[in-house]
This record gives sequence, C-alpha cells and structure tokens, in this order.
Amino acid sequence: MEDNQDKIAAEEARNHAFEELSLALSRAADPQLIREFLACLLTPKELQEVSSRWALVREIDSGTTQREIARKLGLSLCKITRGSRELKKADSPFKRMIDLSTKK
Repeated sequence: MEDNQDKIAAEEARNHAFEELSLALSRAADPQLIREFLACLLTPKELQEVSSRWALVREIDSGTTQREIARKLGLSLCKITRGSRELKKADSPFKRMIDLSTKK
C-alpha cells in the first residue's frame, strides 16, 4: 500500500514540476537564457532528441516528405509519422509553437 502511495506522490511531484517548468519557460523572454537552461537541464543525448523532434516537425510543416525527412535527419518513419499526426490535429500545439517561432 505504501509503495503505491509513494508512486502517486512521485507522479504528483513530477506533474507539479512540469507545470512549474512550463510556467517558467512561458515567462522567459530571453532566448539565450532558455538555450543555456535547456543545455543545463538536458543531457546532450536528450537535447539532441528534442532538437531532432523539433526539426522533423518544422520539416513536415514546410512540406518535406516523410522519406526525405528520414534520410535528412536520420530518423525512423515511426517518429516522423507521430510528429505528422500531432501536427495535423486541430489546434495543434506543434503548429501553435511553429507559429510563435516564426512570428516577427
């Protein structure tokens, strides 16, 4: 019973931390600070993975075929298909973030 309570408490702590992290990032107005923060927070491998996923979403949004993205970025078609599916959703967070990143 206690083990289950520990798991629930850990999950609640992670959810709280995620909410806090999201809020902090939304308030940061300095791209350099965000880059430095992410470089400190994530391992080099995690940073590579996150960057690859963002690159694939940008490529999909620009009309690049999935096979070309796989060749260009060295990613599996499964990951690319998932990104494509997420991008096509109504009010897609991916699309909204792309719009924010290209806003002048």
